[in-house]
Amino acid sequence: MGTRRSFIKKTTAGSAAVALGGVLMPSKGYARVLGANDQVNCAIIGVRSRAKAHVIAISNDANAKILYNCDVDDVIITEHNEWCQKNIGYVPKVEKDFRKVLEDKDVDAVFIATPEHWHAPMAIMALQAGKHVYVEKPCSHNPYENDLLVAAQKKYGKKVQMGNQQRSAKTSILAMEDIKKGIIGEVYRGEAFYSNNRGSIGKGTAMEVPKTLDWDLWQGPAPKEDYRDNIHPYNWHWFRTWGTGEIHNNGTHEIDICRWALGVNLPKTVTSFGGKYTYDDDWQFVDNQQVTYQFEGNKFITWNGHSRGVMKPKRDGRGVTIYGSKGSIELSRNAYKLYDLGGNPLKFEFEAAQSATTNTQGIGALDVDHVGNFFEAIRKDRSLNSDIKDASISTMLCHLGNMAQDAGHMLQIDAATGKVTNNDKVMQHWKREYAKGWEPKL
Repeated sequence: MGTRRSFIKKTTAGSAAVALGGVLMPSKGYARVLGANDQVNCAIIGVRSRAKAHVIAISNDANAKILYNCDVDDVIITEHNEWCQKNIGYVPKVEKDFRKVLEDKDVDAVFIATPEHWHAPMAIMALQAGKHVYVEKPCSHNPYENDLLVAAQKKYGKKVQMGNQQRSAKTSILAMEDIKKGIIGEVYRGEAFYSNNRGSIGKGTAMEVPKTLDWDLWQGPAPKEDYRDNIHPYNWHWFRTWGTGEIHNNGTHEIDICRWALGVNLPKTVTSFGGKYTYDDDWQFVDNQQVTYQFEGNKFITWNGHSRGVMKPKRDGRGVTIYGSKGSIELSRNAYKLYDLGGNPLKFEFEAAQSATTNTQGIGALDVDHVGNFFEAIRKDRSLNSDIKDASISTMLCHLGNMAQDAGHMLQIDAATGKVTNNDKVMQHWKREYAKGWEPKL
């Protein structure tokens, strides 16, 4: 194949959307065509940041409508309602308790963008209420919830898509097709990385719960703790009670793409090195970590998570490199770049419209495609690009990365179940303790 550089970036502006700064935004002047048989009525639960991407993606479907904005924080709801009025031209109904949303038979699909400890329990409750579910990554707070959510989808038969939206990237799909055709030979390694420069979260001080926040419902299935000033609305990511660390917060995306490219599922072994190297604060996970997963067929994936401190030498904020016997492929949310063994560029392909990579909203064209795939699956019973059975495997890899870090040695894994076979202590974290009355059940 001759050297070729296709650097021309395409831009698209359909009748239902216009490109603003490389990101698809709904056109306020677009007249909805609502059909009685295929309209998808949606509710968004958890509306602070990631929900903005959901709103835009839903609004780019001419036959979908947001019926509810749901959040336990009145301040967040107010801001989001104002944002909706400005960006989509209407404000959905407001509800603070998601259970009331699930009771509404007019709601077809629920979008979950809450803190992670809510993802699986809420998704299961939504399935039990007869709703289709779009759940943000990671789909679970612990491995037990992974298995339970997959079982729930099978039992209730509704569509469940995880929000690892690069699975719907046209350039990534093209790369996977090329890999299957042998464009880089036998693939053997996937290298995933994420780089950020997060600051200190300080040491929290107990304080009275703001009157605008339903702290009990915010905690839900998690064991109850006193409110502190450095948890809500974002830093819960770094506390084990509610979050799962950077490997889940962002690594889920890149590890998933590596697994897809290598055609692997659960690993044989997992090893993690890392630690908390920067600030003396309440952050409970490692802030720099490298995990290695070994699979059958002498294939392996590495995850390099760099949460705090500028990465040197300078790299993009996130990405994946897939190595094969005849070349390599770099993949991001926005591009596919093919190289030969000498590092010479052979082919560059770009997404038609850009998606954000490292901010907390992650708004972009991939959300439109991923949500569009979700809606098509609901309407026409088509395959999901990230159905929960497959997505849960990538989530499981992230759980195993945390477990290997806690163990401090290589973990041997039962590749059929994902369970650790050489450390009973870390297996004690397979399932969490739940607040009374909130444990998810089928």
